[in-house]
Amino acid sequence: MVTVIACAYKNKSPAVHRKLTRHSTHSTPSFPFPPPPPGRRTAEPLVPTHRQREEMSEAKARSDTPVADNVPGGGGGHGTAAPPRERKAGGGVLKRLKSRQNKVDSRPVAEEDLRTKSGPITPEDVLGLRVATRGYLCKPEENIYNIDFVRFKIRDLETDTVLFEIAKPPHTDDEEENRAGDASAGRFVRYQFTPAFLRLRTVGATVEFTVGSRPLNNFRMIEKHYFRDHLLKSFDFDFGFCIPNSCNTCEHIYEFPQLSDSLVRQMVECPYETRSDSFYFVDNKLVMHNKADYAYNGRQ
Repeated sequence: MVTVIACAYKNKSPAVHRKLTRHSTHSTPSFPFPPPPPGRRTAEPLVPTHRQREEMSEAKARSDTPVADNVPGGGGGHGTAAPPRERKAGGGVLKRLKSRQNKVDSRPVAEEDLRTKSGPITPEDVLGLRVATRGYLCKPEENIYNIDFVRFKIRDLETDTVLFEIAKPPHTDDEEENRAGDASAGRFVRYQFTPAFLRLRTVGATVEFTVGSRPLNNFRMIEKHYFRDHLLKSFDFDFGFCIPNSCNTCEHIYEFPQLSDSLVRQMVECPYETRSDSFYFVDNKLVMHNKADYAYNGRQ
């Protein structure tokens, strides 16, 4: 397990916290963004790389409305056009993907039903989940594409304030031994944010990931976020096609729902009762599943 501690800011004054407390040799955080890679004890700032990166094909993102009527503020994005692309420091084009709003029309499904399903788990299956899963719906070895998240950064788009950024260190022999001994250790992360994070409206999450020797067809990620088993928000991103042995970078634009004062207070007072599941699909088949929980009681 990895604990990520990051703070937002107060009164427009940046307060960037880049501390990564390491409890495992590898991990892949998830909410509220695509999973950031693990770092050493303290995450180092990102520096430009001179390696050309193969970029992902045209992609789109969707977000679902909440299904829990008694949880206020679950609205999604507005489906407007994404901002223009910009040149990255290390070459290539950074694609910005803005979430779109969809209606939840999948039939409700229980975790137990998916565990006993004879065929592969599909996006339509997990869209029907109404509560956070207790366990994982696939095994680590099902990631036959060697998808590996290596860099991650989030920023407040309204002020261009970087909230935190971390990069994954190179693999060592010891880490490979630990990975083989505990294959599930890298699938859970614990976040701690300040209360101000819940007031952010638009956040950009830049993620960089590598792909192994197999191409990724219809690479898709579905994130579902809950507070006390009520669905707060569901994001659905289509990455599209990724070529083999490529390094891909994109920035997802998250438009957060406006939460009521009562709900914000509950989320601050009840650390780690906010949870998320992140599901990754290739050709409509589940290949990765990561989990996270969150506290919003960090110091300003």
